[in-house]
Amino acid sequence: MVASTPMEFPLITANSLSSKTWRAMPRAYVAVASFSGGLVQSGMAKFAAFLRGVNVGGVNLKMAEVATALTDAGFCNVRTILASGNVLLESTCGAAEVREKTEATLRERFGYDAWALIYDVDTVRTIVAAYPFECELEGYQSYVTFVADAAILDELSALADTAGPDENISRGPDPLGVLYWQVPKGSTLDSTIGQTMGKKRYKSSTTTRNLRTLAKVLR
Repeated sequence: MVASTPMEFPLITANSLSSKTWRAMPRAYVAVASFSGGLVQSGMAKFAAFLRGVNVGGVNLKMAEVATALTDAGFCNVRTILASGNVLLESTCGAAEVREKTEATLRERFGYDAWALIYDVDTVRTIVAAYPFECELEGYQSYVTFVADAAILDELSALADTAGPDENISRGPDPLGVLYWQVPKGSTLDSTIGQTMGKKRYKSSTTTRNLRTLAKVLR
């Protein structure tokens, strides 16, 4: 009896992500071409990674280099949006593990105290859809603050009681873990929540994006 020859999987190149040739796909996954030219594997989920404090306060990163670092770390179909630290990626890991790996990768590659908040893309879509104020109010900026710590979210939500007359602050529905707010243009840093968010104790568990940025992430 002639022994059967084990099936071999060819090396696959993800040209849309980097020039580096990917390792052979595991048997458990089936690779298909996505519309963007990348690779999609069954069992993978798509995540949005929001990096805290990128390209402000002395932390200057090139987004192309961030994408390369995360691709090298094993994430698939990595794509960055704008220069403010917004990343789309795919992984078989859960959100907590994606966060841990993302932060560790950025700290090692770029040598800064990296923090990231991770959400699956469907959750981000739900968060945006639940925005409680008029999204495009003339003369105002509309924001979402992502919060990874329940106690911190409680603290920030309480700011609604002391907000100025032109500030709108509302806690998002559980379990989304977000704070919605809206302030006049030009007053973001001087607003009640803007001044509070700058404190060091919130650095590891919060990051903020305006609605227009989130719309671009979801395109």
